[in-house]
Amino acid sequence: MTAPSTFLGLPGRLTDGAKPRAVIFGIGHGTAYPAEDSSGYASAANTVRAASLDDAGFLEHWDFDLGGPLFDGKPVCCVDAGDIASTMHDNAGNRARIEARTREILAVPAVPILLGGDCSVTIPFLAGFADEGPVWVLQIDAHIDWRDEVHGEHHGYSSPMRRASEMAHVVGMVQVGLRSVGSARAGDVEAAQRYGSRFVTAREIHAQGIEAALRHIPEAAQVVVTLDFDSLDPSIMPGVAARTPGGLTYTQVIDLIAGLGRRARIAGFDLVEYYPPADIDNLSALTASRVLVNVIGTIVRQA
Repeated sequence: MTAPSTFLGLPGRLTDGAKPRAVIFGIGHGTAYPAEDSSGYASAANTVRAASLDDAGFLEHWDFDLGGPLFDGKPVCCVDAGDIASTMHDNAGNRARIEARTREILAVPAVPILLGGDCSVTIPFLAGFADEGPVWVLQIDAHIDWRDEVHGEHHGYSSPMRRASEMAHVVGMVQVGLRSVGSARAGDVEAAQRYGSRFVTAREIHAQGIEAALRHIPEAAQVVVTLDFDSLDPSIMPGVAARTPGGLTYTQVIDLIAGLGRRARIAGFDLVEYYPPADIDNLSALTASRVLVNVIGTIVRQA
């Protein structure tokens, strides 16, 4: 069997022992709910990698999203370390592997970039920053993900921000792109507000621009970003499990990423909830690939 390609054809390691600025890794499974089949997410990372390959020969070309070549005229400084092995319903094992890999990358030191997977993978990803605090969390999502438990499981895809709020190294949270009924109960919203989470709805971004979100993040803060792809409007990101009209545009998302890179420091980034079975003409994979290019370009350009 042919080994899967890396994102943009990036190397798995840099030559001459050079240390990367960022390391991409993927995982197909996080914490599944009992009797729930999450296998549709297993191919997400490699589908995004495949969608990136048409641009693999153009790393030195001008990128108008970034205002220059991807690596800003400097040597390649991002690697793709491939996927962590995971097993659906091996919830504790999957979480342990995600946290361990995140810690390994931070020890390089490099910025970890995780390709999920449903957003339950965000919980162990954030846990991996325990020795790197204090950190802020910027969640870009249609939902607040503040359920304490679902079907007896406290680490599933409805609970990442509730679990993040319990981590001592997480000192603040901004939740952007919220819309529609979401999955939140009134008690979940009240708990998030008591914690001090800053809500920024999709309508606020449409009306006021990205500053509606960025103003809540302290300058020079270390920020871990979790980008749930259902934050984008389904007309450009149909490949998600929870399509919700009224989402953010591609330009709003990449402007938010670039603005954060100028205001603060992106310490880690996960991109989750791309669901290939729901995609249309590979549109979501292409959009996800372009968003990831912007993530890398922003990290390369930050101090």
